[in-house]
Amino acid sequence: MSAVTISYAWPSILVFVAAAILILVGALGVITYKNPVHSALSLIMTLFGVAVAFVAQQADFLAAVQIIVYAGAIVVLFLFVIMFLGVDRKEHVHVEPFVSQRPLAALGVLITVGGLIALMAESHWVTGVKSVSTVGTALATGQANVRQLGTAVFTTYLFAFEATAALLVIAVVGAVLLARRERTVLTEEVDE
Repeated sequence: MSAVTISYAWPSILVFVAAAILILVGALGVITYKNPVHSALSLIMTLFGVAVAFVAQQADFLAAVQIIVYAGAIVVLFLFVIMFLGVDRKEHVHVEPFVSQRPLAALGVLITVGGLIALMAESHWVTGVKSVSTVGTALATGQANVRQLGTAVFTTYLFAFEATAALLVIAVVGAVLLARRERTVLTEEVDE
């Protein structure tokens, strides 16, 4: 290995380490903060770290989409729903509405992890494979990359794209309806 190759490797390693630290610290913040607003802000740090990793892989369009769509729009939507529903208020966590909820959740996690391990053992997954937008076609560079990604999203992956959008909208509407129903029931009980 020549000195020129080593000198180009250090900046890449430093960018990777910085992106990994941003992602890990942000992810830990998402699951450890008790305040949901702080968790949402930690999610922004995680998404920014993913954008840095995209830039390191020369996927500039994906990095821009990561910042604009995910860190911008989606997290702002989360914050709006958190503020709208008042989720950051204190709750009575000592009262467990479903007694068997925790054991069932643990069983679900074990089944899911076991299924993923079995699936990975069956298939021959490898890391470091070049990204592809359509089956077997490598991504182009520059403006052709954006065109190829757009074509893949709106042809090959259209159903998955629309199903994800529908599920997100349904989840937000359901959360708002459930929270509104509980709030009106609590208000009626206080009035009596």
